Amino acid sequence: MKNLKYIFVVCFLIGSKSLSAQKINLNNKTLEPNQVAMSFENLDDKEVLKVVKDTTVQLVDEPTFVRIKDLNFKNGSIEVKVLSRLLKNAPAFARGFIGVAFRIDDKNTKYESIYIRPTNGRVDDQVRRNHSIQYYAYPDFKFDKLRQISPEKYESYADMGLNEWITMRIEVKGKEAQLFLNNSKYPVLIVNDLKLGENTEGGIGLWVEIGTEGYFKDLKITKQ
Repeated sequence: MKNLKYIFVVCFLIGSKSLSAQKINLNNKTLEPNQVAMSFENLDDKEVLKVVKDTTVQLVDEPTFVRIKDLNFKNGSIEVKVLSRLLKNAPAFARGFIGVAFRIDDKNTKYESIYIRPTNGRVDDQVRRNHSIQYYAYPDFKFDKLRQISPEKYESYADMGLNEWITMRIEVKGKEAQLFLNNSKYPVLIVNDLKLGENTEGGIGLWVEIGTEGYFKDLKITKQ
């Protein structure tokens, strides 16, 4: 009898967790662009979201994302498929930057972010490979500051490339975040000290940087 009770409790908890998973429809009703242009295109026989950074935004690691409306996130999982291409007028330093912003405040002035640089994943330069993945926190801890004060700590390598769908899954709990790529068993980046603190919460944004033609689909949010 005790075993049956245990099985019931476990099944209930598993079921409750699965019920908390929310698939977000990416359309005009659910999305709000912030310093980006968004549109919808047919790619691989499916309508997907296209995002390009506003050319008037000159600084990097800025709030250039499409924000999900009416969504508040603190802890849990963010999963989305991303694909990036380089724009025809992309500068030489463009890397296909694409990723996710999370715990965004109401005014888009503070948030955490993890993004990837797909062009770095398969180059012959090992240093560039080591910079394939990036964490930063806006506004005070952009990539260049983190690279200066804590070299290599907030960057990592993983195999990836342009013009291919890459599944990003970010697991967030308290002051920690982990990135998994393409259903990897182990995280490819671990951040143990999210700069905005463990008690922050807020919105989620689909983020791009200069020179990127970014595509997003299959967004799923699991809150804990």
